[in-house]
This record gives sequence, structure tokens and C-alpha cells, in this order.
Amino acid sequence: MMRASLLLSGLFLVLAACGERADAPAPTPADKVPAVNPASAAEASVPVVLNAADLRGVCRAGLAAIHGQDLSAIQIDGAEGQVVNASWRAPVDGGRRRAQCRIEGDVVTWKQVGAANPEQNRWMNQSGDPVTRFVLDGEAITINTTLPNGTTATEVYSVATEQEAR
Repeated sequence: MMRASLLLSGLFLVLAACGERADAPAPTPADKVPAVNPASAAEASVPVVLNAADLRGVCRAGLAAIHGQDLSAIQIDGAEGQVVNASWRAPVDGGRRRAQCRIEGDVVTWKQVGAANPEQNRWMNQSGDPVTRFVLDGEAITINTTLPNGTTATEVYSVATEQEAR
């Protein structure tokens, strides 16, 4: 009788473990990206407010990191409010690539300008787009990019304010 009781108890446990699993959906790339850069967690509670020179510097560094360019290759062509216009020499045909950049919290958001396909002229802030965050510490700008597959890259740039005044 004791053996039957143990057998039934074991069977009950096995059947209980076979219930439906409530799997959570896989996290999206944006879910995987921390809301703040761990190195700047103390600064994250304060909204990022950039003056015009810092805005140009962060956009310049962000676009350099995003497009694999040297910082010196990115030229700031002007600004329209909080949107910075930039350009650089196209590596393939020697023409000019153009983009706009804006800052949303600690995120560098950009869009291509003048693409032949108008659908490519969109802000890169949708699900499936890389997420590029920045940390501004004096004249050092750290750019952290997280790709949709979770791969990350970090670049640190030194940007003197007087260089950005062009």
C-alpha cells in the first residue's frame, strides 16, 4: 500500500510539472538596451540638456560612430532648432552623404537626407534599428551603439568646443 501511495505521489508530481508553460515573448533589441548607460547611472536621473555646441559635438561623434567615419570627416552644415545637419565624403563615389541628427534623452537619433529611395529618409528610431546612446563628460563623448542582434560597440571621442563652432 505504501508503495502504491509513493507511486501515485510521484506520478502526481510528474503530471504537475507537465502543465503549460507561460513563455514570455523574446525581448526586442530595444528591450535589451539598458535605459541608461551603466557608467552614467547617477547622471541618468537628470534630463540631458545640451547647449548648441554640445548638441553639434554629440551629433558629430554619434554620426562618426554610426557610419564608421573619423570625427574629422563629419562636417556640421548647420542646425534647425534641435536638429543638426551634417555631411561627409561618401567613401565609395566621393560624393557627399548627408544626415540630420537630434538628441532624444541620451539617445542619438539620425536620418539620412537625400536618398534616392524616399523610404530611406526616415528617423532611425524604430524597432529593429540600432540604438545609439551617448555620455558627455567635459570634452569626452562616449558613444555606445547596440545593434538589433545585441552586439555592442563603444567609441570615445575628444571634442573641443572651439572646434565645433564652425
